[in-house]
Amino acid sequence: MIAVTTAAPLRDDAVYRTWALGTRAELSLTDPGQLLAAVRIFDDELDRMDRLASRFRPDAEIARLDSAAGQPTPVSDGLMEAVEVALAMASATGGAVDPTVGAAMCRLGYDRDFSAIAPGIPGTLPAPHPVPGWDRVQVDRAARTVRVPSGTRLDLGATAKALAADRIAAAVRRACGCGVLVSLGGDVAVAGAPPGGFSIGLGEVCGVPDGSGNVAVFSGGLATSGVAVRQWRLGSSSVHHLLDPATGLPVPLVWRTVTVAAASCVDANAAATAAVVKGAAAAAWLTTHRLPARLISADGVVVTVGGWPDEGSPAVRPGWPR
Repeated sequence: MIAVTTAAPLRDDAVYRTWALGTRAELSLTDPGQLLAAVRIFDDELDRMDRLASRFRPDAEIARLDSAAGQPTPVSDGLMEAVEVALAMASATGGAVDPTVGAAMCRLGYDRDFSAIAPGIPGTLPAPHPVPGWDRVQVDRAARTVRVPSGTRLDLGATAKALAADRIAAAVRRACGCGVLVSLGGDVAVAGAPPGGFSIGLGEVCGVPDGSGNVAVFSGGLATSGVAVRQWRLGSSSVHHLLDPATGLPVPLVWRTVTVAAASCVDANAAATAAVVKGAAAAAWLTTHRLPARLISADGVVVTVGGWPDEGSPAVRPGWPR
């Protein structure tokens, strides 16, 4: 649930900030005395997810799927969960959020940490070509294997990051008994919020509120997807990291930012990303699924749907896609 808020920020000694999974990472608690214990959980889970799903670590477990030449590959429980979550979100978004975009991302030069390509890289925009498709990835839970078609590279990126946020929030709540907010690149998971909720400033760049106001998050997740940060030049072309699975190329800019509230960070992240990909159809799609959302168009027009909160009018907690 979300609402407009004027709540005061938490004390500095209840907040921990670092850099992980290629983005800003933040942990906020209602009880400063639990910060040390919570930080251990936070750091351990971020390291675990990086070792499982990073596209930029040759020793990451996911790299074995890329090199398996289409053969079923045994995976850990952790990677199985991350793959299943990515496939579930692909299904829920009608394929708009497709984890088989990895090779297409590499063709655009995004095959290393973003800091290495941000200044721009040589190359030319590739021809349009659809990605292999999430429904071609086969998961066998009984055998604990995943099969990725030969030549296909998975990019779990956003869903794995959101999954880490949800896992951390739940684990800290269980272990420490206090309210917790986890923000990974602006994708937020909340558990056990204080009476006034956790106050979050809205902005198009993580950690830089733009004066659009604050919302209070009481439960679930809040996520923002857009092109404001991860964009670069490929030769003479300006490109970004949100790809259309139908073309394998960056989506045309209809919405520069979409923020969605949902029952979990995974759900919110997938819905926000799908909205950017769906373009002109996004507002109707979000409304159909009763997802509170705030969309900012390419020319700065703000559109709200699904009961995105006005003053004194909290939104009902959504249950999409489950």
